[in-house]
Amino acid sequence: MNEQNRKIGLFLVITGAIFWGIGGTVSKKIFQEYNIDVNWLVVIRLLIAGLLLLSLKFVTQNPREVFKVWKDKKAALHLIIFGLLGMLGVQYTYMAAIDYGNAATATLLQYLSPVMIIVYLLLRKRTVFTRNDMITVLLALLGSFLLLTNGGSLSQMYVPVPAIVWGVLSGVAAAFYTLYAAPLLKKYDSLVVVGWAMVIGGVALNFIHPLWAAAWTSFTLKTYLYLAFIIVFGTMIAFWFYIKSLQSLSPKETSLLGSLEPLAAVITTVFWLKEPFGTFQWLGACCIIGVVFILAFGSKTHSKLKKSQKKVSSKIS
Repeated sequence: MNEQNRKIGLFLVITGAIFWGIGGTVSKKIFQEYNIDVNWLVVIRLLIAGLLLLSLKFVTQNPREVFKVWKDKKAALHLIIFGLLGMLGVQYTYMAAIDYGNAATATLLQYLSPVMIIVYLLLRKRTVFTRNDMITVLLALLGSFLLLTNGGSLSQMYVPVPAIVWGVLSGVAAAFYTLYAAPLLKKYDSLVVVGWAMVIGGVALNFIHPLWAAAWTSFTLKTYLYLAFIIVFGTMIAFWFYIKSLQSLSPKETSLLGSLEPLAAVITTVFWLKEPFGTFQWLGACCIIGVVFILAFGSKTHSKLKKSQKKVSSKIS
């Protein structure tokens, strides 16, 4: 691997992670100022971003690869379940957590998904409990406590309870997303799998909140620009850059640099939206981001987790 390719890979993963983080903050902005419905935003985000990813694959590589997955009935069923429970699940819960709380808290809670995967693998007896596991779980719990209470008491939550519930559910959905996608990604290109999953999730939610059921006439130029950023940069390009970076970087490096996502969400939430973020919450954020570093530098204990995350971002937020 030459140095030029490595630099390109670093640029792609850093840019993608930052776009993901800022995309969450921009979503909160339009929830606050334009009263846009969460269901509608998830529909338009999934449908357009999914179609863009599939179009990218269709134009740049073998077009037949885009539809190959549908020729295998078992894979097709797997993809539909993944689209409904994995992709739609993680996107909807994440956006709901942002709507009730803020992008910083929602992103950090979603980053608990690796710990949930560890617990799942332990319960299924696919791994053994090690010192690294114990440190990871305790650090995640401490970080969550500090983040949600700002160092206070559980009886006085610093973050609204609905935001906590949706945030934790987002972590669960992200864990399911990561584990359930692994078999599909062994056979089919990640852009195809994620692109179709987004389209499936968007079509399904469209029956509940149709794409056209929005107050289009009340949208300003700024509204459209915010939506374009969320869909194109915060979703489609963010994921594409992450996948492309894997051609030049190791999964360890991409997962470490991917931790810039919650950092970008926290910084933009605090300095752009002017939302309060206490000292202990910053400490909690550091604890949760620290979990990513422990997992990235872990060895045999987390081999299954790493394999399942190799081609899937741990928050597709």
